[in-house]
Formats: sequence, C-alpha cells, structure tokens
Amino acid sequence: MKIVLQRVKNASVSVEGKVVGEIGFGVMVLLGITHNDTKEIADSLIKKLLHLRIFNDEQGKMNLSILDVHGDLLVVSQFTLYANTKRGNRPSYIDAAPPDHSLPLYAYFIENLKIQSGLEVQSGIFGAMMDISLVNSGPVTIVLES
Repeated sequence: MKIVLQRVKNASVSVEGKVVGEIGFGVMVLLGITHNDTKEIADSLIKKLLHLRIFNDEQGKMNLSILDVHGDLLVVSQFTLYANTKRGNRPSYIDAAPPDHSLPLYAYFIENLKIQSGLEVQSGIFGAMMDISLVNSGPVTIVLES
C-alpha cells in the first residue's frame, strides 16, 4: 500500500462535473493498493496517517496530528501510484492490484479511517475518472509506504 498525503486548506473531487467529496482544512490522501496488501497493512497505515505530526503548533513547528487539529480527510483511489517507469516511456501498472482485490481494501481503509479517527472522511468514486482540486498548505506532501 502506498499513500501520498497532502496537507490542504481545502480539497474536492468531482466526477462528470459533480462534486462527490469535499473537505476544508485537513489531509488529501491518494491511496494506491498492490497485490499483497491486507487489512493489517491498511490498519498500520491508518494509524501512521492519523498520528503523523504535520500540522503546526503555536510556535509554528509541525507537532500536531490530524487528530489534534480535528481536520478533515479526503481519500481517493490512485492505482497510478504503482506505475513502473523503468523501461520505455509508457508506464506499466502491473504492480497495482486489480479491482477485485483493491476495491474491498479501499472501502475497508475509508471505513476504518472514519471509525479510528472520528473525523469527517470524504472519498472519491473507485475506478471513476476524477478531477481533483486542492490548495496544498505549506506545501506539505509526504509519501507513506507499507
């Protein structure tokens, strides 16, 4: 499992011109799933994501987590995080899990993120062509991998 997270002032995801997920201050999460990912791996990354100190405290130091600041979360599936670009100019996505494996884990990730955080969690639509808008705050962009 691979996550690219961005601290945002706001973010939204649209499908066919209609907003399907929208947050204010918080974290935008792009989630990639590979063949050997499990619920246990998802749980580990959820814990890391929720406790990662990427928000500023009163002194301007990144000492606060998403839980500390009561921010929002927007999760979007992103199989292209597993693009292999070692050969040629056309990326291979062979390392990305097929939908029958990744869709249940994507749903599990979102549901357990809601349960474990108690925060507002929005999402995109798995497998859809999505347009994402965001204002990156900082900028802060971090990659987490299992």
